[in-house]
Amino acid sequence: MSTGTTTTALQSALADAEERFGAANPRSHAAYIDAGRALPGGNTRTSLYYSPFPLAFASASAQHLTDLDGHVLTDFLGEYSAGLYGHSHPAIMRAARGALDAGIAYGGPNEHEGEFATLLAARFPSVDLLRFVNSGTEANLMAIATARAVTGRSHVLVFSGGYHGGVLSFRGASPVNVPFPAVVGTFNDVEGTRALIHRHRGELAAVIVEPMLGGAGAIPGSTAFLHLLQEASREVGAVFILDEVMTSRLAPGGLQEVHGLQPDLTTFGKYLGAGFSFGAFGGSRELMERYDPARPGGLSHPGTFNNNTLTMAAGAAGLREVWTPEVAVAHNIAGDRLRERTNAVFAEAGVAMQATGIGSIIALHFQSTPITAVEDVVPAEAQRALLHLEMILHGCYFARRGYLALSVALQPADHDAFLAALRAVVERHRAILS
Repeated sequence: MSTGTTTTALQSALADAEERFGAANPRSHAAYIDAGRALPGGNTRTSLYYSPFPLAFASASAQHLTDLDGHVLTDFLGEYSAGLYGHSHPAIMRAARGALDAGIAYGGPNEHEGEFATLLAARFPSVDLLRFVNSGTEANLMAIATARAVTGRSHVLVFSGGYHGGVLSFRGASPVNVPFPAVVGTFNDVEGTRALIHRHRGELAAVIVEPMLGGAGAIPGSTAFLHLLQEASREVGAVFILDEVMTSRLAPGGLQEVHGLQPDLTTFGKYLGAGFSFGAFGGSRELMERYDPARPGGLSHPGTFNNNTLTMAAGAAGLREVWTPEVAVAHNIAGDRLRERTNAVFAEAGVAMQATGIGSIIALHFQSTPITAVEDVVPAEAQRALLHLEMILHGCYFARRGYLALSVALQPADHDAFLAALRAVVERHRAILS
């Protein structure tokens, strides 16, 4: 097909998919319209919006979601990696119900927080001490604020495509970012980053990086690049912050274990809260003991829900009973296998698509060229929308941007069903996608 013909065919296919999606989901559409009376655009979480309107859900169990129109979908999104344990794991439900039965909002310490902190720190040797917060965004804000307070410097080195929270987004310009002065580097550029760090050595309080860019398309960082960040940070006296909010699930000790890193601070979030609001930041004793409230002149860190009983109880149960090191290894091997099989589907169909990622986190792209930085990603919004709607109509739910985060509730048969649906959609639209 010529470019013009392909564009016309793509637009026609997308319009048809949107029409079928709309006809199949009238109650979700009504809920979207109704929510718009009190929420801007019917939405209170930007990442959940997609055109023509998002599905609204009535219930969930294990690896399945049931929408308002009664369709049961297999969940491959895993609440953007926060739903690692599935929607109703018995150990998590038991812990959460126990916390509810014991009463909530104590206004004082509870029996779960010390155990949860001990279990978490034991997985990550770089973490001597840690503090709980309520989201990955908050964890990264506190880690950067800690670095600025300790070093007396102002700037933070970030990377294009990086996402460290709703007010720390570097996937393009964001006018709602917090006003931390930022130096923006190119992900996986070893020599360019080395020069950048030394050029700004007098003002850099911190270097923060995701060891795999998550929201920008599951782009892994190279070992050489990540070690350069660690070494150069220490050379100039900056705090090296590893954002493992998403990636700590990719090995028993996160990607810092895989790459042999020893960050000064690590940030956590997502799945560790077992589906409840959660974040944490922690690292070396030298940095973190400054938050000891019994220490004269210590740093203050309040937060009403930092130790909320539901998260503390469920989070501890998750690490103690569900997410063992053995399960972490097996689960990520299964994710690697699904990604390999997905790429085999694309190769067999002869389409310009690929799956990237590590372990249980996968991203789908509409290109066959290599991707090592966000600048390499080919924009393909219409193709992403078409694939997304078609896969929902085939009973598979994941993010519009092509992001999947596999839960432990998924079974081998679910992986097979995903590949069968993908094969059917790719075959139907091969002329457009190739």
